[in-house]
Amino acid sequence: MSKVSIWISTMRLRTLPLSISGIILASCFAAYNGYFDWLICVLAILTTLSFQILSNLANDYGDGVKGTDNNDRIGPDRAIQTGKISPEEMFNAIKINVLISIGLAIFLIFTAFGVKYFFLTLIFFLLGVTSVIAAIRYTVGKDAYGYKGLGDIYVFVFFGLVSVIGCYILYAKTIDHVVFLPAITMGLLSAAVLNLNNMRDIESDKKSNKITLVVKMGIENAKKYHIIIIGLAIMLSALFGILYFTSFYNLIFVVAYIPLIIHIKKVLKNRDSKLLDPELKKVALTTVALAVLMGVGHLL
Repeated sequence: MSKVSIWISTMRLRTLPLSISGIILASCFAAYNGYFDWLICVLAILTTLSFQILSNLANDYGDGVKGTDNNDRIGPDRAIQTGKISPEEMFNAIKINVLISIGLAIFLIFTAFGVKYFFLTLIFFLLGVTSVIAAIRYTVGKDAYGYKGLGDIYVFVFFGLVSVIGCYILYAKTIDHVVFLPAITMGLLSAAVLNLNNMRDIESDKKSNKITLVVKMGIENAKKYHIIIIGLAIMLSALFGILYFTSFYNLIFVVAYIPLIIHIKKVLKNRDSKLLDPELKKVALTTVALAVLMGVGHLL
């Protein structure tokens, strides 16, 4: 495998569609209300992708140097774990990605707000810095919050609230009540993806002292938690469909409930954490599909 292919694999491309699902949703709402701007859309997507890639590189580095990524791990091999990329190379890549992320974020913020909306510019600049720090501190450092069972909160806030509500503000320069239920829905489903990942890795995480929420709760309680957050996401998205109903096209997103319900049944019956790995991709892609259908359905 070439070095370029190794770096592309390290970026974990399969995680990228989920990261921009909130951007797609917010962009549809902005278009419905007459605020859409293609340049803001493209920059928002690029900025979000850079943050996600930064998080992936930092996770590889943090888990790699701590020894969390080892032969007990069920998921795909990581670059440092296999020795294909050294910790020094990964750390340098992280530094470069930080510069790219901040540069894109500044370009996005000034494109959206300029000097006219100084207060919003300041808030979003601080939010951008916070996003960079949060992406790195998930697994890097002695006080990495991903090792303290706080990863679910990070995912809910950044993949749900910040992604949908924040992106809508970039377009409209104000908040609209229409974005709240979809933002919470995206946050809950993104947290479900992380919870599924942690259920899969529970045994290896225990051995390496990575205290995820699943390790704290135990696998059976983690299953109950998983069902609750997916069930709540389904109920809140359905409530959104009812409250903002204008035509039956608005409800096309309910077809995404089918794979989610099938997934819940599989999780309930599961007795081997190795078998949960294929479910990760299914839930992530279903979340993306739900976002697209909810957004497009609102436009129709």
